[in-house]
Amino acid sequence: MALEKTAVIGLGYVGIPLSALLASRGYDVVGIDLLEDRVTQINRGELPLKGDEPGLSDMLSRAVKRGRLRATTRYDSCRDRTVIFICVDTPIDANKRPDYSRLEEALAGIGKNMKRETMVVVESTLAPGTMLGIVARRLEQASGFRLGRDFQLAHCPERVMPGRLLHSITTYDRVIGALDKQTALRAKVIYSRLTKGKLHMTDLTTAEIVKTAENAYRDVQIAFANEVALISEKLGADAYEVRRLVNTCPLRDMHIPGAGVGGHCLPRDPWLLVQSGKASSPRLIPTARAVNDSMPFHVVDLAVDALSAAGRSVEDSVIAVMGASSLQDSGDSRNSPSIPVIESLKCAEGLRVHDPYLDKIAGVSTLKDAKKALAGADLAVFMVSHKAYRRFTPATLKKLMRTPIVVDGRNLFDTEKMRRAGMIYRGVGKKAI
Repeated sequence: MALEKTAVIGLGYVGIPLSALLASRGYDVVGIDLLEDRVTQINRGELPLKGDEPGLSDMLSRAVKRGRLRATTRYDSCRDRTVIFICVDTPIDANKRPDYSRLEEALAGIGKNMKRETMVVVESTLAPGTMLGIVARRLEQASGFRLGRDFQLAHCPERVMPGRLLHSITTYDRVIGALDKQTALRAKVIYSRLTKGKLHMTDLTTAEIVKTAENAYRDVQIAFANEVALISEKLGADAYEVRRLVNTCPLRDMHIPGAGVGGHCLPRDPWLLVQSGKASSPRLIPTARAVNDSMPFHVVDLAVDALSAAGRSVEDSVIAVMGASSLQDSGDSRNSPSIPVIESLKCAEGLRVHDPYLDKIAGVSTLKDAKKALAGADLAVFMVSHKAYRRFTPATLKKLMRTPIVVDGRNLFDTEKMRRAGMIYRGVGKKAI
């Protein structure tokens, strides 16, 4: 049986690993993206994504060299495709409502160029109700075809994590929503070649709810951990020790507190679920979002308090923000908790930002040498647990810095060791020293 000819719309953190994996499994793949520089890089066999992504660069390079993957900016490349995957970004606007401008543009481009019997699979995360309310309708309008008669539609929302994109896409279970059994089985054939995980069949709307609910669930769990961390700080306890002991109780899984929740999914997906369910007046999910959004500003409060303990202020201090990406060892800066921290500390005498993977964030160019960022600083604010920071000991920090003040947003350092080294130390969920 001949393999489907495939197209992947949107070559980002979802579309690139999907394209490379499809090609590695023998599919002919056309990747479509509106960014010409990205298309050029991919056609050279180069991975445009920054950060540590084990195996992906080599897989992409091999796919291009073997002629199984090519990239373009033109939607007319869809005309001979039998399966089209949509992996475009679906952000939220200032009012926490989904912005489907990129999705609608993709649907228009696909609809004008797809042929009969094409199956369109949406991997983008959507507010529940969007597949039938927007996607199906726009494809019918642009193509003149009828869903179910002339083309098929499925929703298999992505489950990828920057830093382990290939691992995610090849091992995680997937949920496939479809309008009918025939479409579900057709999609299942493809995804069974991509992942070792189980494939779970359902309807379109349920698949949408599952994706947004799974990320809202995690966001709520993190918010709980952050609230426990704030309580622990006030009581002079260590929230990480609290967490360890809580999790010795069966059926408990307290998450890790920290300096904030970033990335594309967790700050956005809960709002997609809330917007679709606003008739039920959701309360818990918006509250959890508020807690997690407040954590970077709590880090700033810790910084001000620590400087004050040394008789300093933000304005007369040299401050190093260590880590700018939204996730450890990733180049993804979307919704990074470091952004509000950097913006709040721009009034410092000197502000330095270090990150191994980003060149610029919040209008500030980053340093690539961590020691240079720390040298002569009065305060180091650790916002990301990059592997590069694990080599710093309290003694090393004290030797490098002008004033030995550290704010730890990711539990990188041991409180007692910092105390013995003579550091002024504040940490999320930790006793102040």
